[in-house]
Amino acid sequence: MSIRAVQGRRHPGSPLEILRIFARLGVTCFGGPIAHIGYFRDEFVIRRQWLDESAFADLVGLSQFLPGPASSQVGFSVGLMRGGYLGGLAAWLGFTLPSALALVLFAFGAAALHGAAGEGLLHGLKLVAVAIVAQAVLGMARSLCPDRPRASIATLALVLMMIAPGSVSQVTAIALGAGAGLVLCRGTALPISDTAAMPISRRMGVVFLAAFGALLALAFVPADDSLVALFGAFYRCGALVFGGGHVVLPLLRDAVVAPGWVSDSAFLAGYGAAQAVPGPLFTFAAYLGALATIRPGGASDAAVALLGIFLPGILILMGTLPFWHELRARTGARAAMAGVNAAVVGLLAAALYSPVFTSAVHTGPDFAVAAAGFVLLVVWRAPPLLVVLACAAAGVGLGMAA
Repeated sequence: MSIRAVQGRRHPGSPLEILRIFARLGVTCFGGPIAHIGYFRDEFVIRRQWLDESAFADLVGLSQFLPGPASSQVGFSVGLMRGGYLGGLAAWLGFTLPSALALVLFAFGAAALHGAAGEGLLHGLKLVAVAIVAQAVLGMARSLCPDRPRASIATLALVLMMIAPGSVSQVTAIALGAGAGLVLCRGTALPISDTAAMPISRRMGVVFLAAFGALLALAFVPADDSLVALFGAFYRCGALVFGGGHVVLPLLRDAVVAPGWVSDSAFLAGYGAAQAVPGPLFTFAAYLGALATIRPGGASDAAVALLGIFLPGILILMGTLPFWHELRARTGARAAMAGVNAAVVGLLAAALYSPVFTSAVHTGPDFAVAAAGFVLLVVWRAPPLLVVLACAAAGVGLGMAA
C-alpha cells in the first residue's frame, strides 16, 4: 500500500497532536538512531497505524541513502505525512528540543565543575566516548563493510584521514568512496520497498534541492568569527555526514576545535554527556554552540548551531522525496551509496583513534575504564545511560585518587 493510500485513509493530524507525541518520544528514546527507528515503528505503524510497514520501510531506506540524521529524517517525514509542513516542523521540534535543552544546560554548568571531582567527572565522560565510538565502529563495520570491496574502501578512507586529517580529506574520502562503490559494489543489494512518493510536488522538490545546494556553497565561503561562520560550519557538517549519529564526530571536531571555538577537552566531555540524554545525537551541536567563543554566545549560538546542523538533512530530504521512487531502483545510485557508507566507517575509525582515544586515555586505569564500558555496551548490552553513569563515576573516583 502506498503512502498516499495510507494518508488518504487517515484523518490529518494537527501540529499540536504531532508535537505532543514526538515530545514524549524525545524524552524517552534512548539508544541511538537504530533504537529510535524501532520506537517510531512501534508508535506509528503498530499502535497508531499512521502508515503501513511498506511505507515506513521506504522512509527508513531513504534516510539511510541521504546525508543527515537518519532517525530525525524519518520522524520529520512521518510528521510531514500526517500534518503537512507544520506537522514536519512539530515532529522535529518535539523530538529534538528535550535533548538540546539538556545539553545546553550541561554546557552552562560544565564551566562550574572545578576541583578533583569535577575534573574527574569530565574525564569520565571522555572515557565513555571511547567506549561508545568503538561500539559504533564495530557495529557499522559489521553491517556496512561485510565484504572485501567495502572493507577495503573503509581502510583507504582511514589511511587518508591518518595521513592528511581535516575537512578537505573528509569530503575527498566520501567522494572517493562513492566512485569506488560505483566500480566495486554494483552487486550490493540495498532494500527496496514498493511505495509511492511523499506528498511533495516535483517543483517544490527542485526548490528544496536548490536551497540545499545554495546554502552548502555559501557555507564554504570564508567568514569571520561570527554567527554566519558558525552557521556555515554546522551546515557543512550536517550536509556531508552520511549515516548520522557518531559519524558526525570527526566533522564537528574539525569545525569547532580547529578554529579554536571549543577546546578539545570540552568537546569530548560534551560528547560523553550527549550519550546520557535521549533524542538525536545531532543535538550535541547545541552544546558546542553554547560553548563557542563567538558573540553573542550562549543560547543564541546554540540555536544557530542546532538549526545549521539539522537544516541540510531536512532540505535534501524534502527535495528528494518526490524523486525517490525512481532513484532507488537505479543500480548505480545504490552502488555509490554502498561505497559512501563504507567510507564513513573509515572516517569514524580514524576519529576513534584521534581525537577520542588519544585525548582521553593516558594511563592504565583510563584504558581499563574505557574497555569496561565497551564490554558493557557490546557484550552485556547495557543501556548507554547506565554505561555513561558508570564511567562518569569511575572518572570521579580516579580524579579523587590522583
